[in-house]
Amino acid sequence: MKPSRNFRLLTTLFPVLLLLSLLPSWGDVPDSGASPEDKAAIVPVNPSASPEARRLLQYLTDLSGQGIISGQHDYLESPDEFNNKLKSASGKYALLHGYELGALNHQSAKTIAIQRQAVVNSAIKWYEGGGIVAMTFHQNLPGTSPVWSNVSMKLSQEQFNAYVTPGTPQYTSLIAELDDIAGYLGELRDAGVPVLWRPYHEMNGDWFWWGNKNNFAALWNLVYDRFTHIHKLNNLLWVWNPNAPGPTAGPYRDYYPGPGTVDVLAADIYNNDYQQAYYDDLLKLAGSKPIGIGESGELPDPKLLSKTQSRWVYMMTWGKMLTGNNSAGQIQSFMGSPYTISRDDYIRTVGIASVSEKLTATNGLSGAYFNNAELVGKPVLLRQDSVIDFNWHGGSPAAGIGSDTFSVRWKGKIKPPSSGDYTFSVSADDGVRLWVGGKLIIDSWENRSGMDRTGSMKLRKDTLYDIKVEYYENRGDASISLKWAGPHLKEAVVPQNALFLP
Repeated sequence: MKPSRNFRLLTTLFPVLLLLSLLPSWGDVPDSGASPEDKAAIVPVNPSASPEARRLLQYLTDLSGQGIISGQHDYLESPDEFNNKLKSASGKYALLHGYELGALNHQSAKTIAIQRQAVVNSAIKWYEGGGIVAMTFHQNLPGTSPVWSNVSMKLSQEQFNAYVTPGTPQYTSLIAELDDIAGYLGELRDAGVPVLWRPYHEMNGDWFWWGNKNNFAALWNLVYDRFTHIHKLNNLLWVWNPNAPGPTAGPYRDYYPGPGTVDVLAADIYNNDYQQAYYDDLLKLAGSKPIGIGESGELPDPKLLSKTQSRWVYMMTWGKMLTGNNSAGQIQSFMGSPYTISRDDYIRTVGIASVSEKLTATNGLSGAYFNNAELVGKPVLLRQDSVIDFNWHGGSPAAGIGSDTFSVRWKGKIKPPSSGDYTFSVSADDGVRLWVGGKLIIDSWENRSGMDRTGSMKLRKDTLYDIKVEYYENRGDASISLKWAGPHLKEAVVPQNALFLP
């Protein structure tokens, strides 16, 4: 957005007949402009795109002309705030949840890492609950502090050139920051989450350091190449997202990097300025690629969109503008429109409640819970846990288990995404032991809290290793979290898709 303005896609395609049932009764919807042949031909620009990314792009393509996905953006510091407010205001969640990876408030590096990890965790949960994920990156000028003024600063063409010229200090700073962001996007890749990735948006205006540059494509292609070929972020769909053209923003075409590195085209539209020309011009540039409203302050009129701008496939309200620029009645009207697709609408028409339901057949670990601290006798509870990441505080894991002096044994298999050295880290209150591949790599069977315990070993890509975790709680707070870090993998909770039942 301008300085003046403070996804698991499911494995079946959107059934056409059921989707048609969502269409409004306002009369005939105009021809979408994309023939069935055009839609069938759409594939991601990355030849190695993940199956999830391919399905998401196909869904967006098939949706064109049929309805619009509701979307809501949230900030880095509070990644679920306004998404939840939309649910409270309308009774429905948006299908698209937009997240932020840029840091704008002079946070420390440690705080930024914590906040970005919270974004990743929320995005994984959102996708597993049946939603679609979008990521925005308000990047400070590389090498400067993370504050808004270093995002919205003016940069001359000559100064910009240094950042896209290999060998310069500026280029080195840019690459370092991109590599850091790639680590978080890599966590989403490893969790199977496809992402509508919209870097360096509104580049046709002059309010960001990357904006209004005659070689913007050099920056775009640099990032595409590094994320695609170096970091193997095959879960990304590349969203090129200018601002609606006007007095302060140039024509779309002048900043378009070309169809070879763009999957989706979007435009940011504020002040309820949904001019037909903004739509028509972007549609001409897109051809058969899907288009969306990347940001808006005011909710669009579904009736208008269905009649004259039916190729928009999604929209996303920007953060606090949800309630600042729209009344409760407007929010309810938009989310209640038969042309608007909420997460509930999507789940209902597809008929699969969530990705996590599909995973539970094989993914996760078996947990045996004992009402004593010694793992002896008959377990009080046997259940499947998707991941080991629990904070019971002073409470109990389940009915029939005391809040103190209980223990758990988890068993199953683990499959690493790459070959190399892995470091496992367990934060537990109190004792914990971890075996991987039959090897005891963490042995800390004692009353202890607030400290990570680690162990390392070499693992081979796509190989199933036996894993066993034993844990006991003595008294007071109870918690345990199993994390790993490895080749091209930042430390994170071991995800469900890497765990398998015994």
